[in-house]
Amino acid sequence: MMTILKGSSETMFDFEETIANGPFPIRFPKKSNLSQDEEWCEVQIDGQWKRIRFHDYREIYKVPGLYETIFYRTLRCNSPNRVSSFLADIISELGIDVSKLRVLDIGAGNGMSGEALQSIGVRKIVGIDIIEEAKTAALRDRPWVYDHYLQADLTNLTEEQRTFLTEYRFNTLCTIAALGFGDIPIKAFYTAYNLISDGGLIAFNIKDDFLKQSSGSPFATLIDRMRSEEIMEIKFYKCYQHRLNIQGQPLYYVGLIAQKRADIPESFLV
Repeated sequence: MMTILKGSSETMFDFEETIANGPFPIRFPKKSNLSQDEEWCEVQIDGQWKRIRFHDYREIYKVPGLYETIFYRTLRCNSPNRVSSFLADIISELGIDVSKLRVLDIGAGNGMSGEALQSIGVRKIVGIDIIEEAKTAALRDRPWVYDHYLQADLTNLTEEQRTFLTEYRFNTLCTIAALGFGDIPIKAFYTAYNLISDGGLIAFNIKDDFLKQSSGSPFATLIDRMRSEEIMEIKFYKCYQHRLNIQGQPLYYVGLIAQKRADIPESFLV
């Protein structure tokens, strides 16, 4: 069911159609020049309209089902399933037993990425996120997904956290829709990558623009250097539609599966 609602004088915005999609009606501003990290919407919660900025994950995770309603039911994000399917294809081609994977899922959020990994047969998954509300949401909504879930800062691990992560002997790293906008900085990716055993698999996605040198993204330089210096070997690379933006236009990401050949040297962080 869809009805037209205009923004009130309090909001000073006109809105597109209000979408009753799932438990929370949503309306998007008609303003069309917002960049991806500036996008927002208004959501009706308990009869009241509340403005939600898309990167304000702390607030989104507090409301059960809100993340799924905004990004999956309304904006048609399917990246957890897409990247997991890419990983499954490479596992099959390399003859790897999926039950032997020990996955570190960084930027794990509310557990949708871990759930997608489970759907391809992965059974040992540790989630990690810097946001306490993400851990709370994952344990609330998908308590069956993770063996462990750490609320931790990968750029500043405690000795106890580092010991636990090292002793788990991960052979796969996964991160979905968390690179490029500052959610996971280079140093955090460096720490996570170096926790994976040599020969292990690296599965992630990133906005296609962030792999262009002209973007100024540090990830473009890092990935190019890792490839050229044989730190990792790319096994799969595909551009695909990550989700729609608030104007209904596609946002393209690259799904990438690689095999680790060596640790990232600390000098790469300079």
